[in-house]
Amino acid sequence: MAETTTTSSSGSTAGSCNFNNGSPIANVAPDHLFTILLLLPIESILSFAMTCKKFRYLATSNTLWESICRRDWRTASVDALKSSFHGGQDHLPWIRLYKQVSQLDSVCCYKLSDPDPHSDLVLPSPRASHSLNFVSGCLFLFGGGGEGGRHLDDTWAAYIGNNSRRILKWQKIHSGIPSGRFGHTCVVIENHLVLFGGINDRGDRHSDTWVGQVAFHENLGISLSWRLLDVGSIGPPPRGAHAACCISNRKMVIHGGIGLNGVRLGDTWVVELSENLCSGAWHEVVSHPSPPARSGHSLTCIGETQTILFGGRGLGYEVLNDIWLLDMSRGWVQISYELQNIPAGVSLPRVGHSATFVLGGRLLIHGGEDSQRHRKDDFWVLDVSAISLERVQQPARLSSKRLLANMWRRLKTKGYETKSRSFHRACVDDSGRYLYVYGGMVDGLPQPAEAAGLRFDGELFLVELVLQL
Repeated sequence: MAETTTTSSSGSTAGSCNFNNGSPIANVAPDHLFTILLLLPIESILSFAMTCKKFRYLATSNTLWESICRRDWRTASVDALKSSFHGGQDHLPWIRLYKQVSQLDSVCCYKLSDPDPHSDLVLPSPRASHSLNFVSGCLFLFGGGGEGGRHLDDTWAAYIGNNSRRILKWQKIHSGIPSGRFGHTCVVIENHLVLFGGINDRGDRHSDTWVGQVAFHENLGISLSWRLLDVGSIGPPPRGAHAACCISNRKMVIHGGIGLNGVRLGDTWVVELSENLCSGAWHEVVSHPSPPARSGHSLTCIGETQTILFGGRGLGYEVLNDIWLLDMSRGWVQISYELQNIPAGVSLPRVGHSATFVLGGRLLIHGGEDSQRHRKDDFWVLDVSAISLERVQQPARLSSKRLLANMWRRLKTKGYETKSRSFHRACVDDSGRYLYVYGGMVDGLPQPAEAAGLRFDGELFLVELVLQL
């Protein structure tokens, strides 16, 4: 490692350490120490840096901290960050960036909808309970429910490019499939979309699984071709308003939702897709304990085989604030915490919110509504590193009220003032720094043919994690 063998300005080797007792660690090669440091938690690395100049130089090197960011934030996020700053600059201040992400306290919002009402741009109609995904540098929007409770069956795409804050131009994709629906889920697996379930305007629940393949054409623009996935005879019962996310390699997990006759469900299913993504096999995950039945909740992947479930509406129509961790090798574990220990925590119970895994290994939770159907415009981060499976399975390590309270942090907001909303959709770009939010139910003035104080929204806005670089 070139950065671990340079000399200090005084001319002495930046790694010189004087151990009176001849500690063996002083004789370990810098590249070996580098490897060891990457196995340690952040607190241990910082303590190691305080021992002497040689170790401080190594433990604070930009090369090491870029590797730590790749370890903790995923390589794709680091690569996307490098390309978004200074035209692909290779020398971002990684230790400062890591600190800022860890101490994130605010987001800045930008409106991306067309500001000109007389523009000839074609835009998606206002909607809620749709799907919104980021794939190959593009946003893809499908379905949802619109005015009059009608389902929508349209697919839209918008190319993001390198300018994440510019007004986007939507392109309608004519496919005719899948059939119109709302309350479905759609996740990204290997740059493909995988859609499941939903409800149509006749109240019919779906249990079909679709795969969408994205393509780019020089003259025709973006295309998305859907095909029905062959999953055999075993699969989840029909439902909508469930939650889903991708896990591992070519797997999608779903939980809960509203099934036949309006019954809320509490089951968990996983589909594993074939290598060519042409077929798949469902199996049910049976675990005791497991989350109670609910709808309108969120399920977010936080690691190779782990997901976090939060909130929703329960069997008694109560709005929930519980957290559950699903590890595919060990089942469900509940993460208990007390709202009164969290500043402003009384506002955390919600349904119809979004929960997205963002830069720094945190869940960014936005909007939703409470038990009185009061919609929210707030942003919270949930630090999932504080609730790792190891801590969960050792109650003594998880008993600290301070640790549990520190899981949550309400963020300050800057920039464009967004509406309070629920049943919107959100997705994050490859860097994990930019979140795109579209649609939802918002508060508004009563209008003819609408429920009083209720309307659908067609607004797209960007949420940027505020970092000072």
